[in-house]
Order: sequence, then C-alpha cells, then structure tokens
Amino acid sequence: MNLSIASDHGGHKLKKRLVRYIENELKLKVEDMGPDEYDETDDYPDYVVPLAKKVSEEGGRGIVICRNGIGVCIVTNKVQHIRCGIGYNIDAAESMMKDDNTNILALAADHLTEDHAMAVVKKWLETEFSGEERHVRRLTKVAALDTKKD
Repeated sequence: MNLSIASDHGGHKLKKRLVRYIENELKLKVEDMGPDEYDETDDYPDYVVPLAKKVSEEGGRGIVICRNGIGVCIVTNKVQHIRCGIGYNIDAAESMMKDDNTNILALAADHLTEDHAMAVVKKWLETEFSGEERHVRRLTKVAALDTKKD
C-alpha cells in the first residue's frame, strides 16, 4: 500500500509518533511529507495539499493531522478524487472505510491520545471498502460532483 502522512505544527508530535508506530509495529512503509521540523508559524495546506494530490494521482492512502482535524479535512477534500473523514474514534475509522471508501484519514492531535490515535489508524488501515451496492451507488453520485480539473 502506498501510504503518506503530513501535518502542521499542531500535529507534528503526533505525526512523528504515528510514523514510528506504522513502520515499527504495523510493519508498513509510510512517506512523511512534512513538516520535518516543528515551526509554530507553518500552515497545514503547504503540507497536506501535496499529500492529497499524491493520493489523488497515484492512489494509496494518506493521513493528515492538525489540532482539531477539521482544517486538514476541509482542504484535502478540495482536491479532486479525495474522500477524507475525521477519525474521531475507532468505529468512525472503520465506518469511513467500509461505507465511504475514504482515501485520507484526518486526525485531531488535541483531542486524541497517542494510544487512541494509533488504534484509529490501525483500524482504518486494516479495513477495506465493503463494496455494497448502496455504498457504490452513493459514491458514484459523490464522484459526479468531482468536476474540478487540477
């Protein structure tokens, strides 16, 4: 699986912990798309938009992190072919994959412990799209809205 991760300063610490977890415990390769260093004046679009464009163009999945998860979710969903949801708990992580076939997971660093974030990521990564007709039908309607050309 092609997997990438990015954050802003608010999610930098959690991102670093998740990279170690994904690589060392889940035994998956993950590309850290920044930031490399903590900078309290950075802006999340500078890191998460390139990640979203990569997922849109190359496939795979991405994880984006900011303080509340909302900003990174909004901006990634502006990129064509992206379906991002906020992983506020384990059940949501499972449902957003089974039902909505999300390709980006947004996390709220200020509202999740590291352990909870790791559990959310694990569940999201191990869950596949159900392919149920009703979900396919709905996602086809959503995809029809994707008329923006990059």
